[in-house]
Amino acid sequence: MLRELFIKDFGWKFFSLLLAAFIWLTVHKIIAEPNGTVTISDLPVFLVSSAADVHLYRVAPGTVSVTVGGSPDALATLSASQIRATVNFTETDTTKDSRRQVDISVPYGITLLKVDPAQVGVLIPPASIKQP
Repeated sequence: MLRELFIKDFGWKFFSLLLAAFIWLTVHKIIAEPNGTVTISDLPVFLVSSAADVHLYRVAPGTVSVTVGGSPDALATLSASQIRATVNFTETDTTKDSRRQVDISVPYGITLLKVDPAQVGVLIPPASIKQP
């Protein structure tokens, strides 16, 4: 009885197993990795601040390299001006230099893969440091 459960219609069961594995691998490949990648070098980093006067502040380094992925159609229409690198300086102590994470915003259909460097230093000029 138990043997008959496995032996009966073995060809169909084996075919179904192969078909399920093929479908799973195809969907996994489509979802898991983008179809292509592009690296954009020398992307300028902008400071975002609500209270401080950021035109005196600088970031070091001032540019980053960004690697993005996506479908060939999305990458064909992508330009460097559509990708924005920012450093959030709104909730920080402005009395000392610090390192901050670089935030990257990309258009829909594009996936961020890598940022180099991932952090930049925020340099505060001596004249803008508050004295006690």
